[in-house]
Parts: sequence; structure tokens; C-alpha cells
Amino acid sequence: MSDVMPWDRPFTVHPDPDLLDLIPIYLQRRHTDAARIADAIAAGDFDTVRFVGHSMKGSGGGYGFDGLTEIGGALEDAGSDSDLAAGARALNHLIAYLDNVEVRHG
Repeated sequence: MSDVMPWDRPFTVHPDPDLLDLIPIYLQRRHTDAARIADAIAAGDFDTVRFVGHSMKGSGGGYGFDGLTEIGGALEDAGSDSDLAAGARALNHLIAYLDNVEVRHG
């Protein structure tokens, strides 16, 4: 993942209409993940960074959030490599993504 955040300004995602009712809960859980990752990075808990990143990588695309799949992969890699700087960068990407994503119907 590059250091340039593609999500540093509002952008729109058009998820599957069948999933629209689930999206608010899904995104709230990603906010919870961001806090959990921040705590894990501060504690040097790379297993948690890897685990949460892996889960996000697996679920993002299924909900129509391909960017979360990419960010999750970066978090997973950072956790696997015990790379504090990469984990912090990926966390910043996650926060920017969640702050700027707009979900639209159709």
C-alpha cells in the first residue's frame, strides 16, 4: 500500500442493495476494529493487528468495500512482519477510509 491515501477525501461506495441493512453495523464494527488496532499497536501486540487485518481483508470485498480488503491485507502483513510503522500507516488509512466513505444505493 502506498503512503498516499486514496481515501483522504469523500468517496462513494455502491454496495449490493441486498446488504444495505447490514452496512451500518459492518462499518461500526470497523470503527471498533480501528480502536482495537490502535491499542494493539501501542502495546506491540502484532498478533491482534494480524488477526483483525486478516478478518477485514476477508470481509471487506463481500460487503462492497474493496478498500477495506486492501487495508486489511496491509494490516495483516504489518502484524505478520511485526512492523510498527507499516501498522501505523495502515491504521491511518483505515481511519481515513471510515471517515470519508459514503454509502449510496444503486
